[in-house]
Parts: sequence; structure tokens; C-alpha cells
Amino acid sequence: MPLSLVRISRQEALKSFLGEDIGQGDVTTLAIVPPDQQAIGHFIAKAPLVLAGIDLAIDALTLLDEGLIVESRRRDGDELREGDLAASIRGQARALLAGERVATNLLQRLCGIATLTKHFVAAVRGTPAKILDTRKTTPGLRVFEKYAVTVGGGINHRFGLDDAILIKDNHIRLAGGISAAIETARQHESRPHRFEVEVTTLEELQEALRYALDAVLLDNMDPGTVRQAVTCVRAHERGNTIVVEASGGINLDNVRAFAEAGVDWISIGALTQAVPAVDMSFKIHPA
Repeated sequence: MPLSLVRISRQEALKSFLGEDIGQGDVTTLAIVPPDQQAIGHFIAKAPLVLAGIDLAIDALTLLDEGLIVESRRRDGDELREGDLAASIRGQARALLAGERVATNLLQRLCGIATLTKHFVAAVRGTPAKILDTRKTTPGLRVFEKYAVTVGGGINHRFGLDDAILIKDNHIRLAGGISAAIETARQHESRPHRFEVEVTTLEELQEALRYALDAVLLDNMDPGTVRQAVTCVRAHERGNTIVVEASGGINLDNVRAFAEAGVDWISIGALTQAVPAVDMSFKIHPA
């Protein structure tokens, strides 16, 4: 996702995050730090990481001090080693202290997502497979988390439910089967969408391929079955135009096997759902 899309909602989101943390005021800082005291804060990597979200962190602090001066900054996508400086910011000490936690929390989480995504992208390098995220994001943080995936070299899947038709297992059960779900969805299409169907067996795949699809999602299949499924799709008369996606149970240990099975996309919920935050500190000193 381009950074410009992140900017659509970033200011209001950051104001909300700051308001949640600061409440009626940072009583500790107000009691200790004079209003005219200046300080400089350093964002420092405490572990190897891919930088993501440094502009968001600085924007959060700038909302509290419009006169903030950025003295040095690395760019999103840069690989930092332990001890590397991500940015130095000079401004009002009260503002830096009040915004410290929101800025650092965002930076740690987005760096974690970008770093993990980069590992997955590296694991499938040399194959045609692309690494995608899912909708398993933190409520309120989706636009930022999906941006971090792109910083790590991944691709965004659906941003929301209105982006594409994706018929999944729950839809199929409620509709009474794959064919019924597809036929009903086709009847109610109001505008063009990517049309994708999730299947869990080769038999379900054969049934889905009776219809004009843009993509099939192979869910929770092992790499050997995925390879058979890819062969089946490519043998179809429209097989070269159908995107084959794999998802479910995929990790850094086995992602290469799925990529080598011939899929186009590998979607991984863990990129945003279960990723650990990386260790990043914000050290503040008198200026």
C-alpha cells in the first residue's frame, strides 16, 4: 500500500491514540518538567530490524509540538542493526515525554511486521510466489499494519470486505455448497470485483473450476496436495489466467515448499496477527 493511502486517515488516528494515552494530561511530566525545557529524543534499534513507521512516530510527536526539529532520520525499508539510530528529534521536553509511548508502540509494532514480512519474502526468493497479508489486523491499525507489510516487500490482499468477492467456508456452508454459493454471488454482483473461491480439497477445486473464477484459495492443504491443485488449475482451459493462492498453516519453515509447489500468492495471517513487536527504545536527554 502506498504511503499516500496511509496519510488519508493517519492524522485523526494519531490524535485518537494520543488522546487515549494522555487523557487530561501527563500529570507526572507536568509536575516535574518546566514548560520551556528543551530535549532531544533518539529512537534506537535494540535488535536487528526493518524500519517501518518512522514518519508516523515523528508525526505523533509533532502533533504535540509543531516546532519539532528532526535532526536525523533513516527511511522506512532500511535495515537497522542493534544500536543503530532510527531518528533524532529535538523539541519541547513535555511533548516528547507525553508522546513517547504512542510513538514507540507504533514504531515497534510496524517494524515487527515489516521485519517478519521481509523474512518470508526472502524465504521464497527465486520463485514466482508473492507474500500477501490478510484481514487479520488489529482493529484501528489496519491501514498502518498493511503499509508495514509493503515496507517488508509483501503485497496487500483485500483491504476490506468491499474489495473483492471471496467465498469462504462459512459462506459455502450457509449457501448449501460451493456451486450454490458461486451461483448466488454471481446473481447479486452489483459491480465488478475479483471473484475468488476457497477450497479445502481437490474435489472442491474441481467443482469450483466449473465456473469463471479470477482466483482460487487453497486452504490448509499440504505442499504435495497444493502441487496437485496447481496442476489441476493449469490444465483448465482458463488455467493460466486464474490466480492460485495458498493459505493456512504456513510458516517460515515450510513457506518455500508452498512456493515451489507453483502457487502465485501465499497469504499469511501471522504477518499482522501474531507478529512480535521489535525492541526499539526512545531515549530522551536535555538539549
